[in-house]
Amino acid sequence: MLEVLVLAIALSMDAFAVSVGLASRETNNTQTLALLSSIYFGFFQALMPLIGYFGGKGVFGWVESYTHWIAFFLLFLIGGKMIYESITGGIDEGIAQITHKVMLMLAIATSIDAMAAGFTLTLLEINPFIACAIIGVTTFLFSWVGVFVGTKSGVWLKSKAELLGGVILIVIGLRILLF
Repeated sequence: MLEVLVLAIALSMDAFAVSVGLASRETNNTQTLALLSSIYFGFFQALMPLIGYFGGKGVFGWVESYTHWIAFFLLFLIGGKMIYESITGGIDEGIAQITHKVMLMLAIATSIDAMAAGFTLTLLEINPFIACAIIGVTTFLFSWVGVFVGTKSGVWLKSKAELLGGVILIVIGLRILLF
């Protein structure tokens, strides 16, 4: 259960960082932005790992002896991507207006990583629906807080959150590979 919570926090960092970035641009109607951000990011961060889990279950029999390597590789790539984005700027650059279409695109973009991470749920002894609910609720909360942090701090915290999330995912991958 602890592994799922740590995974949820790590996956939430991307949504948190984007929420901080959006809030630093959009100073009007913070409550609405917090609600939109939380719902969109929370829903897709819960849905995508479930898709990844069932995809992983489908191929599990074919690659059973390599699952630890695959999980490590996926988490290493996701973590590396998050670290890279923390250094280079991220995905919310150049957004002129925050609309439902923009929020949908951002939610899908930030949750693609969660779909790949969902494959690793096949290795854990937990109900995938509970794990995905934990990931979704955690992301909901992190996104909500991210909006309010973003209105106060601007974008300086955004890259640090992505960096921390990336490092955590790499550590989880190493733990799966080595233990």
